[in-house]
Amino acid sequence: MDKLNFLTAGIPLKSVPRTYKKAFSDLVEMGLDGIEIEFVRGVNISESNIKEVQELAEPNKMVLTAHAPFFVNLNSQEQDKIDASIARVIETARMAKTLGLFSIVFHAAYYMGMSKEETYQKVKQGFSQIMQVVYDEDINVFVRPETTGKATQWGDLDEVIRISKEYDKVLPCIDFSHLYARTIGQNNTYDEFCRILDTIGNELGDFALQNFHAHIAGIEFTPKGEKKHLNLPESEFNYKDLLKVMKKFDIKGVVVCESPSIEDDAAILAQYYRSL
Repeated sequence: MDKLNFLTAGIPLKSVPRTYKKAFSDLVEMGLDGIEIEFVRGVNISESNIKEVQELAEPNKMVLTAHAPFFVNLNSQEQDKIDASIARVIETARMAKTLGLFSIVFHAAYYMGMSKEETYQKVKQGFSQIMQVVYDEDINVFVRPETTGKATQWGDLDEVIRISKEYDKVLPCIDFSHLYARTIGQNNTYDEFCRILDTIGNELGDFALQNFHAHIAGIEFTPKGEKKHLNLPESEFNYKDLLKVMKKFDIKGVVVCESPSIEDDAAILAQYYRSL
């Protein structure tokens, strides 16, 4: 990556018909850089859409990533659900190879009443199976556990950094809005954003900061953590200071906007960042 790219979480809402050809055209018009493909319920993409992405992404200078299906829990109490979770991530990685994606993202696990260490070891076992396929099939994509928005979910900052140290091609997806909600309003100041990026740089090296993957959205939370995503103007999430810090650290990679108004808020983020 040679710059920080701003992506929408899915095809822009304004894109009609909802094709990648129309989406890429709209993104170029809005000054945005790409799409995170949302495989919400499964890795389902038609052959015609695969062909469109393969033929049109590069000429339009689109950067593409993917979110694996939400039905993933590497710490399930049922082995068949763990096996299905591993299969979903592997299927996403294989599609990433087909489409030439930068990285894939997923929510890895729930604690299920287990300790952090017990959960970590189960998550690590799942990652070992996923990454063996990635290595064996020479899938050149970053596999990214995402920081999560609730205390019941595996995926605080330390956990996603720790698992990233275990495997080549594994790096975190830092969902800053989730960290803000998970800590009930912390991780929302200039200094706190600096500490997050300092920690990543110190633990994983400059490579992680030069191949970064972030999620940003407005967000509402309760004492239990994340409740729902909001548009940035409706939220108290301090995206302006975050972007200032990302500029200071010369972050390169992708920022994916997950607000309800995905393209409008992505444009807000891109325009503010480029004005700095």
